[in-house]
Amino acid sequence: TVIIENRSKMNLSGVLDVLSFDEQTVVLKTELGELTIKGDNLKVNSFAVETGSLLIDGNFSALAYTVSNKRNFASRLFG
Repeated sequence: TVIIENRSKMNLSGVLDVLSFDEQTVVLKTELGELTIKGDNLKVNSFAVETGSLLIDGNFSALAYTVSNKRNFASRLFG
């Protein structure tokens, strides 16, 4: 779940790990794949590993999921 308030507060659930973060980008590992959040003055306020709850403040401009292709080269080649 992603809840955004006034493009300045974000509450997420289903977060497994925070892979990286700085003031412009936060990269998360979620139950649905990797999520990249872009914006300005981003700040991770809290992360509860036990519940997967994450709070972020800042000025959000984009959210994008990255879907990993778990099939290796041989399985793609031979079907």
